[in-house]
Amino acid sequence: MEPLLVSRIRKILRGDLHCGTEDWYIKHAIVHNRQELKGKNSLIFLNKRESIHWGFLEKVSPCLVVTDKPVEELRSVRQNTTVIRVKSMLQAYWKFMDYYRNLFDIPVVAITGTCGKTTTKEMIKYILSQTYSVQATESSKNEPRLSFPYLLGIDKNTDMAVFETGLGNTGNIKHQCLIYQPTIGIITNIGAHHLDGCKTLEGYIQAKGEMVEGVKPNGTLILNADDENIKKISLDRFRGKVIYFSTKISSDFKADRILFAKGGMEFTLVYNRTRYPVFVPGYGEHQVSNALAAIAAVTEMGMEIKEAIKGLATFKNMQRHLEVTKGIKGSTIIDDTWTINPLSIEAALNVMDEIGMGRKKILLLGDINRLGSYEKEYHQKIGKIVAERSYDTLFTIGIKAEEIGQQAIRSGFKGNVHMFPAVDGLKELLVKKLDANTMVLIKGPMKSRSMIDLASSLKLNEQHE
Repeated sequence: MEPLLVSRIRKILRGDLHCGTEDWYIKHAIVHNRQELKGKNSLIFLNKRESIHWGFLEKVSPCLVVTDKPVEELRSVRQNTTVIRVKSMLQAYWKFMDYYRNLFDIPVVAITGTCGKTTTKEMIKYILSQTYSVQATESSKNEPRLSFPYLLGIDKNTDMAVFETGLGNTGNIKHQCLIYQPTIGIITNIGAHHLDGCKTLEGYIQAKGEMVEGVKPNGTLILNADDENIKKISLDRFRGKVIYFSTKISSDFKADRILFAKGGMEFTLVYNRTRYPVFVPGYGEHQVSNALAAIAAVTEMGMEIKEAIKGLATFKNMQRHLEVTKGIKGSTIIDDTWTINPLSIEAALNVMDEIGMGRKKILLLGDINRLGSYEKEYHQKIGKIVAERSYDTLFTIGIKAEEIGQQAIRSGFKGNVHMFPAVDGLKELLVKKLDANTMVLIKGPMKSRSMIDLASSLKLNEQHE
């Protein structure tokens, strides 16, 4: 965080100095009971309905408390604590964030999408970090409550920022965009997910569409031209620049001649009537789409396209994102236990079919969560998709995932189907089927420790070539 003078903060918030001094600098800021206190020189936003141990603050003095508590409740404040009283703590909080964000005239990217947003964010961060100082969200930790500390990670040395935005309910992306004020917004794709919070697919599409209004005026939107649900988002009120990427149709950034290669994907990028050879680590056409979005973003931020392509070639694909490794008994394991939703399952199956040609293929699928009242419907859709393909064995793990197995059987799946309520007992049966000609895809929710551990137990230490 960039240090800020307390007297300056008081003027910005139009608050009254209740006690303490204001000729010192804060170096950290938190919302009480949301983030952990960092230590001395901290700003704490304290709601009038919350209590605080004033004596504890003596240990981290100097510290500043911004609060809307009544004066009579502030009598026990210790001498070394500075308190600024404001009419509304919530309004002061938003004023502070707006002020802090606008201290920095830098490119800021915000990314959303059902799949690929973490990988795309990591690609952008990786490419830019070879030349610039970049602030970014950590892994897929994208909850709205983390947006404030992520914003404060920007300081005078930051050249660019890239933030992944999370969506659990309608309004989440709008909230995060109000904090980040992105100059560039990216929507990777939209499939069925978080229907428990958004109620319907249409509601989920509109919630993702909050990115359109979240981008700063005259900013840039980067959109997947191949995604039918993105096309349902209105751009009528958007006055900035729109960039499209595609693996299928003519676009600003178009991937042509897509091929599976050793360790990743090769394709020809068509941009400004020029063709560029590109390699991206990680398998699948969806990975090509992630690469197109990343290249489009860093190019829009001022990087030369050849430099962007060169940087992308050494990107290390994320663990548990269709991670291909050697497994026990000479088998090949595809660990895709990072997340699970209908769109990501189809992408994983496409990779399995391509790199598993001529092999015995075994599929392990876990519960698909956060589908609300559409839970049964989408599990059945996956069962039908599996039945249309050629696999030796389907294992389902979890009560919800049973519907995948049942539907696969009803739809005429020609392989064996085993349905387990939990991982217990599955490995013994699975190991008997493994040999050097077997490929196993394990796809489950990121919070399923048992599926993650199962995938890990099937791997050898040597990375698959």
